[in-house]
Amino acid sequence: MSDPALEHLRTDRLRLDRPDGADLADLHDLHADPAVWEHLPSGRHTDLAQTRAMLAGIDAGWRDVGLDYWVARDPADGRLIGIGGCSRRGEWWNLYYRLDRRAWGDGFAQELARAAIGAARELDASVPIVAYLLEHNEGSRRVAERLGFELVSRGPDAGNPDPDAVRLVFADRPLAPETIERVLA
Repeated sequence: MSDPALEHLRTDRLRLDRPDGADLADLHDLHADPAVWEHLPSGRHTDLAQTRAMLAGIDAGWRDVGLDYWVARDPADGRLIGIGGCSRRGEWWNLYYRLDRRAWGDGFAQELARAAIGAARELDASVPIVAYLLEHNEGSRRVAERLGFELVSRGPDAGNPDPDAVRLVFADRPLAPETIERVLA
């Protein structure tokens, strides 16, 4: 069901490609880096099997829905910038990105997010797009705000090992309370 036109995109500064097995080592290095998990240390990949499972989930999204996360690379030298995109989560698109720490602060998250939003809307504009982040992650919060997303929920982060963690939900449109409940579940 994947749309080949969405599997490989270019933005001004990024090459976005549907991930495959050749990306495993780079993606594992990214997800194993404690610096990129400073806001949620428990999410860090400590085993290659975690990254394989993540890639299998992404592949299923591409196969079943026609869109999921891309590997983002520098088109000039192929260097990994990060991973991100929109993945369908039932009645909403989940906007996600994780960047190599050397790419922070250069606007790549916003560039990747804008491409993802465009692709998700191309497939089904009736489905809301959600950015789900921790309150103390100021960088992600700024990206959501710059994208024009509105804060639709703020509350405890269920299941987070940090009992004081606060989860923020931003969306590209108002969400019904029951949808917010499902996002937070």
